[in-house]
Amino acid sequence: MGYYIDLKKITIDDYRIKLESAYLPPSRLILKDKLDERFGYFKSIGIKNVKELIQLLKNKNTFAKLSTIDFLTSEYLTILLRELNSTLPKPNKIADFDWISKDTIEKLEKIGIKNTEKLYDKVKTIADRQHLINSEGISDTDILELTKLTDLSRIKWVGVTYAKILYDLGVDTVEKVSKEDPIVLHHSINKRIKEQNIFKGAIGLNDVKILIETARELPLEIEY
Repeated sequence: MGYYIDLKKITIDDYRIKLESAYLPPSRLILKDKLDERFGYFKSIGIKNVKELIQLLKNKNTFAKLSTIDFLTSEYLTILLRELNSTLPKPNKIADFDWISKDTIEKLEKIGIKNTEKLYDKVKTIADRQHLINSEGISDTDILELTKLTDLSRIKWVGVTYAKILYDLGVDTVEKVSKEDPIVLHHSINKRIKEQNIFKGAIGLNDVKILIETARELPLEIEY
């Protein structure tokens, strides 16, 4: 499987059903409109899965032609592509976890590991991590923490700060996030944000529901 969800395995029908029940921010609620009509059309032109749908919408000429269809507006297609792309979040840079020792970060960067996607395959098992510790002289404590931060970074919209909050709360793996009660986790996250003065404002309950829902879709490959 790997760092990301395998988009070839998510059929058009599966994704339509997912959107129907998904928690979406207000700016993306348009995605719930005319689901049967819109996704029925995608199926009718031979689109079988999410990967193919992304490729279709990324083609500028095809996008322009699709946007002339009454029920497929340019606004809708743009928002749909954004939502599809968010399924594969941009990896976090290892150097941005700046509370990890500089020595560890430099040793990882020296062997070409500069982000969480690159680190993922090197830390999936206890044996993998031990090999990295032995071969590069890296702290076992740092490697375990970076493994968990890498795991969390696979979840949609989890950047460095969000990963740190979850880690510090003890909700430090994808599996643990997937099993959380959204109301309880929402309270815990915002309490920590306020106590630590991490940033102004708060994370919404709907965003926490999206966090948990997305975590449940990810493969659980890391051995702890």
